[in-house]
Amino acid sequence: MEIRFDGKVVLVTGASTGIGAATAVAFGSSGAKVVIHYNSSRKEAEAVQKAIKEKSGGDTFLVKADLVNAAETEKMIAAVSEKYGKIDVLVNNAGGLLTRHPIEEMPDDLYARVMDLNMTSTFRVCKLAIPHMKKAGGTIINITSMAARNGGGGGAVIYASSKAAISTFTRGLAKELAPFKIRVNAIAPGIILTPFHDKYTKPEQLSGLISQIPLGRGATAHEIAGPVLFLASEELGGFITGEVIEINGGQLMS
Repeated sequence: MEIRFDGKVVLVTGASTGIGAATAVAFGSSGAKVVIHYNSSRKEAEAVQKAIKEKSGGDTFLVKADLVNAAETEKMIAAVSEKYGKIDVLVNNAGGLLTRHPIEEMPDDLYARVMDLNMTSTFRVCKLAIPHMKKAGGTIINITSMAARNGGGGGAVIYASSKAAISTFTRGLAKELAPFKIRVNAIAPGIILTPFHDKYTKPEQLSGLISQIPLGRGATAHEIAGPVLFLASEELGGFITGEVIEINGGQLMS
């Protein structure tokens, strides 16, 4: 069965690289009108836009915003509303680790920045998008992490904590929005071979993590995009809400 989103407006935050980019291209190839959000990586975002147009000729819209900044986030949602008049699917993918720090050495301002980049930005985008989604229902998919359950790797405790907050937020928001026909779920990736690990994980550390995966490899970003589309599809995932789907090759099992 082919998953189609013809006429649907899909906002993917952090869509310039990695999981966000793969997800944006997948939605674009499935007929959606894709809003490609980025902050500093305009060149990469334009490459995602080009990939969608080359694959399907899809309707795309680039929007820049620092999601830690409330005013810029408001402008992003306003721009999407002005362009398309609605939001059917929201994928909260933007986030990051920033840097690895043991707790005893972590400055308070860095703690706040990590929480703002992950949890606070997800809360704020949802808060602003929900009124536009209540018009006809829709679905929200938050990207959390396997770290939310295992506490993360060395120096990533606050990153893991922020992702755990997103998982809890997902479950609570699903209850709150169910009466409005808005489903809320999350994806918790494990080791995904994206620029994230190029930036934050040493090669020997990454090799050690992969050795713990029963399937014997890290995943590609495209292997996360597929489950995102599944959850967004009313035909396939229409009775799923409040779930956090773990995608980690068996590294962490329920």
